[in-house]
Amino acid sequence: MKNKKSLYWQVPLLVFLIVGTFYIARQNRNERLAAEQQQNAYQHDKGEVFGTFYTVTYQAPSSLKSSIDEALAHVDGEFSMFNEHSTVAAINRGEDPLRSSMFEEVYRLAQQVTADTDGAFDITVAPLVNAWGFGFKNEQLPTAAQVDSLLKIRNQMDFSAIAKGYGCDMVARCLEEHGVTNYMVEIGGEVVTRGQNPQQQQWKIGVSKPSEDALPQDANELQAILTVSDAAMATSGNYRNFYYKGGRKYAHTIDPRTGYPVQHELLSATVLAPRCAVADAYATAFMVLGLDSARQVLQRHPEMQAYLIYTDAEGRLTEWHSPSLQFTNP
Repeated sequence: MKNKKSLYWQVPLLVFLIVGTFYIARQNRNERLAAEQQQNAYQHDKGEVFGTFYTVTYQAPSSLKSSIDEALAHVDGEFSMFNEHSTVAAINRGEDPLRSSMFEEVYRLAQQVTADTDGAFDITVAPLVNAWGFGFKNEQLPTAAQVDSLLKIRNQMDFSAIAKGYGCDMVARCLEEHGVTNYMVEIGGEVVTRGQNPQQQQWKIGVSKPSEDALPQDANELQAILTVSDAAMATSGNYRNFYYKGGRKYAHTIDPRTGYPVQHELLSATVLAPRCAVADAYATAFMVLGLDSARQVLQRHPEMQAYLIYTDAEGRLTEWHSPSLQFTNP
């Protein structure tokens, strides 16, 4: 009898222990699933930098916006034409500020692209850009004598054709330092991607269709959708940034070698490269070089791809792309 009474007391205790074990296991499972769900969440951060906007989409347990803004502030403090306290602004005022390793890195890259494109890319083109009315919107077009003078005196620097791309690279580096492996960084149209998007697919980036008479609602009409996987992308184009004076069209891209706005068939150049600063610089250079010369440069750089939109002899919109480039039509 004594053993039976003891057993009667043990059965409820055993049931309690079993139920409690299952409850704790379920709680642990729910907490683990919640943690995994949070880990798999995609963050979406936005802000302003370099006189434009940025968006960053990335997979992380929580927002890294403060770190992103800090990385961009460093780049802005070196290269922004909109920041009067930046290193480049000080140089353009005739001062001699201390140049950081970041500044030297981008400066050397700019010089490399300049040499590789026979001067089609040039960070000292700012005075010519301003003279033609795209910097401070001068009312008077420069004379031939003024253009010749500005060609000889290059005392100002403009990193706008490489700084946005470099900013994307720095944000990407920041994310990777925090262990992020799936992300897309976009600053004013320049992009860096890695891994997968929130739909667990490769990142897809649209290329706008060139149209100088497009209505505002048509501004986002796409020419192509590129697959940009573990790569950087930058686009440069003339078709929406121009003005007419005296019945003549002046594009915003200035040829640093001649001092005059470019006039050729190439309307848009999209470049894919391992680094966004590189893609940014070469996209600008290609808009100066034109279709044929741009393709010659690409032959020397198998690490780069391009999607070029131009008008043919009959004025029809036509595209050329690197054979290995993956894209779809909208």
